[in-house]
Amino acid sequence: MVPKTILFYLPVYVVQVYGLAWDTFLLPLGWDTYGGKFKYLTFINMIIQTVYFGLCVANDFSGTNVRPSDKRQRSRLQRWRDNFLATVVFPLGMFVVLSFWGIYAVDRELVYPKELDKIIPAWLNHIMHTTILPFLLVDKFLVYHQYPSRKSGIITLLSLALIYLVWILWVAYYANIWVYPILKVLSPHQKAVFIMVMLVFFIFLYLVGEFLNKTLWGKEKNIAKKEKSS
Repeated sequence: MVPKTILFYLPVYVVQVYGLAWDTFLLPLGWDTYGGKFKYLTFINMIIQTVYFGLCVANDFSGTNVRPSDKRQRSRLQRWRDNFLATVVFPLGMFVVLSFWGIYAVDRELVYPKELDKIIPAWLNHIMHTTILPFLLVDKFLVYHQYPSRKSGIITLLSLALIYLVWILWVAYYANIWVYPILKVLSPHQKAVFIMVMLVFFIFLYLVGEFLNKTLWGKEKNIAKKEKSS
């Protein structure tokens, strides 16, 4: 029997696919420079969020949504979904939304120049930079996610963040393109401080995701512990 959560995951997946397809095939902006759109964290995040919600749909059809108090084993799909959400999807999605609108509030020209309003539809901008936050929060509320150890989760997250950092620094060095205007206007030591702050922010968002999971599902975890000790 397909769980009721499909009523949330399927429409969200359709929205993500539509937004990603529009951005990829109908919005030529970004493909004509070195690295294409794959140098933009927003585009990478759209791909990751689309894959994640697709995985959620697949899990609803052929996986499990096992809670700690349930004696059944988690399916492989649920294990993939939980690890993917914990180490990549939640912190990255939150980072994109909060960092974008935070910088936008200070000076939008540093992250989303006004001329882009004529090129990128407002609804697409919100799919890229806004709606993923409520989607991920609802996801946290609807289903339990088993988190890996904190050390393992943070190492995975920071490894991916450093890979992306090396990538955009290479693009700046090789093609003389600063992916984000804010990095272009900062001095070298300011860039270093900014990057360190962003890495710390990533860790903070991972801990926020872990905290929300424990807050929403902590009672279930206590039940599981009692069953194991009995």
